[in-house]
Amino acid sequence: MRSCGAANFWFGINLDMSYPEPIDPSGLKTYSLYDRPSKVTVSDFARSVSPGLKLRDFLELLPKQLAAKDFKDVVHAVCTAVRNDRMVLLAMGAHVIKVGLNPILIELMERGILAGIALNGAGIIHDSEIAMAGKTSEDVASVLGEGQFGTAMETGEFLNQSICKAAQKGKGLGETVGHALLEEGFPYNSQSLLASAARLGVPVTVHVALGTDIIHIHPSVDGAATGKASLYDFRLFCSLVAKLDQGVLLHIGSAVLLPEVFLKALTLVRNLGCPVKKFTTANFDFIRHYRPLTNVVHRPNLEGGQGFNLIGHHEIMLPLLAASILDSLEEIS
Repeated sequence: MRSCGAANFWFGINLDMSYPEPIDPSGLKTYSLYDRPSKVTVSDFARSVSPGLKLRDFLELLPKQLAAKDFKDVVHAVCTAVRNDRMVLLAMGAHVIKVGLNPILIELMERGILAGIALNGAGIIHDSEIAMAGKTSEDVASVLGEGQFGTAMETGEFLNQSICKAAQKGKGLGETVGHALLEEGFPYNSQSLLASAARLGVPVTVHVALGTDIIHIHPSVDGAATGKASLYDFRLFCSLVAKLDQGVLLHIGSAVLLPEVFLKALTLVRNLGCPVKKFTTANFDFIRHYRPLTNVVHRPNLEGGQGFNLIGHHEIMLPLLAASILDSLEEIS
């Protein structure tokens, strides 16, 4: 405790200091509301809703603000790219497959909207299991204690054999697995992203981080083959990115891997002289992640173009995006 020292000090407080008075705002300089620029006007407001709305009417009634405006700008960018025969490229995490969105993406491929798809290693696992058995995504918590997580025999054998075949033929994972699914004639190939892409001739690239996928714990895994085939796919992805000028990159549900892959691909093609400067990027995810915001939305557009970040569940946002794109293209045509 500090010594008082004098009667007018107690615990370091000067008791002689006058108590402050509230500030007098009478001198405040004001301006007219009517002359002030404002970011929100009634012309930007949403319109009232009514039963039986069509999707295009719904989009039109949204306010011209924040995410609603960004969403419509992304739809416009995709439609503009499609009409001008520019690249629309999708990079996505496996969760998009797990929540049942393959039919939406297959429709976009069949209509010539998606010109290429990039997946992480988990993407080929969930997609292949869907093709083979019509189901995927095991209950990890219930089997992890017994060491049974990821040990499905058919998944490991089919994919690791396909990966070895890709390396032997000097091909990529996406193309090889897709064609292998078609050759096997699995009962749910119509629901498979990879099988459909192989059927349609849409390139799919697969970007693997060794040790992240269940097939890496199987004795049939070949690390050299995996690396060779995935490196092929990275370079194939670079060739797609090289055509991205005036196009669109849609990035959905990858927090780390694919944002890093995209940034490396972009710097390589720019280094090689490809004029990829002005394009649109759009990141869709549940929450804001550092790498998608930095490597997809912000950094790539410093040379021109625009980036958007939209938050929401994939199982709602992606069907809404796809339907809006198709609706808009139909209206224009």
